[in-house]
Amino acid sequence: MNTVEAIDADELRDLYRELILDHARKPRHFGKLESATHAAQGINPLCGDKLHLYLQLENDVIRDASFEGSGCAISVASASLLTDTVIGMKTDDAIHWFDQVTDRLTNESANSDFDIGKLQALEGVREFPSRVKCATLAWHALHSAIEQRSTPASTE
Repeated sequence: MNTVEAIDADELRDLYRELILDHARKPRHFGKLESATHAAQGINPLCGDKLHLYLQLENDVIRDASFEGSGCAISVASASLLTDTVIGMKTDDAIHWFDQVTDRLTNESANSDFDIGKLQALEGVREFPSRVKCATLAWHALHSAIEQRSTPASTE
């Protein structure tokens, strides 16, 4: 890797770090969604993260989404990024995103042809295996909410 590539990679990592910190400090769509038609709890027993994800579905389209709860910066940022991403999406597409994002965050050799946009900022957690569960918790809650599972989504 030459110096220009190293600088670009470092700058990109810094931008991603800033994006995660911004979403952690000022989460988007935070709070209970009174008009929710689907909801799920998510629990990460290892880290202590807890969240409740709310979805308003209409004709298999996620019209609105929000979350509440507490957790580490990565967990909160991931939930914030998730809600930004899935609003307006068909549920089948959201399940496909669940598959792609969780695969990318857990598997270094995952299909990188699928563009996950700003969610790529979360890929750095692969370097810290204990943080992967923090980043995927909201996505497991999304899957549970769409499938209307009654048990809390867990990263275990």
